[in-house]
Amino acid sequence: MNMIQNDWIDAIGTELNKPYYTKLYKFIIEEYKNHVIYPLMDDVFNAFNYTPLAKVKVLLVGQDPYHNENQAHGLSFSVMPQQKIPPSLINIFKELYDDLGCKIPDNGYLGKWADQGVLLLNTVLTVRAHQAHSHQRKGWEQFTDAVIHAVNEQDRPLVVLLWGIPAQRKRSMLTNPKHLILEAPHPSPRSAYKGFFGSKPFSRTNEYLKANGIESVDWQIETYNGV
Repeated sequence: MNMIQNDWIDAIGTELNKPYYTKLYKFIIEEYKNHVIYPLMDDVFNAFNYTPLAKVKVLLVGQDPYHNENQAHGLSFSVMPQQKIPPSLINIFKELYDDLGCKIPDNGYLGKWADQGVLLLNTVLTVRAHQAHSHQRKGWEQFTDAVIHAVNEQDRPLVVLLWGIPAQRKRSMLTNPKHLILEAPHPSPRSAYKGFFGSKPFSRTNEYLKANGIESVDWQIETYNGV
C-alpha cells in the first residue's frame, strides 16, 4: 500500500507500529493476494493524501468503501468520474441542491471537496468485492478512531458531519468545543426521508466556517467532460 506522505504521519504515525496494525497489515496484504479488494491498494490512504491534517476544515465520516467494481477510490461516498452515481450520493446531491442550489452533477467524484479540506473518511478502508462489511473488525476501526481523535485535537474551528448511526457512534470522541458537530440520518434511500433531507448540512457548515473567519467550501461538483 502507498503510505501516507504528509503531516498525518506526525499525528497518527505511531499507530503503524502497534501490534493491531501489524496484524491488520498482514491481513490486508493476504487479502489483496487472494481476493479482489477495493479500493486499489495504492488508493487506500487517498483521504489523507488528498487532505492534509492542517487543511482539514470538515470531517465527513462514512463506513465501508463501495464494494462494486471501479467505484471505491479511497474517499468516502465518492466514486470515479465515469461510474454510475450510487443512491446515497444521489441523495447527498439532492440535499445539496435544495440547500445551496448547487446543480446535480453527472458524476460522483468528490476530489474537489477533499482538495478544499473536506476529509472524506471511511471508518473501514478496504472491502472484498461484492462482500459488504467483509473487512470490519479487522483493525481499521482502531486506526480510523485515531484519525478522528487527531481531528478532535485540532485547536481551531471545524465541522464534523455524522450521517447515520455508525457515524454517530463516534460522537463521544468529539469533545472539542471549537468544533461544530452536525448529525443527521444516513442519506441512503432507506433513511434519507427520516431527516437527512432538509438538514441543510452544507449551508450550516459554510455559515460556521465563515463566522470563524475560515473560507467556506465550494460544494458544486462540476460536470465531467471526459478529459
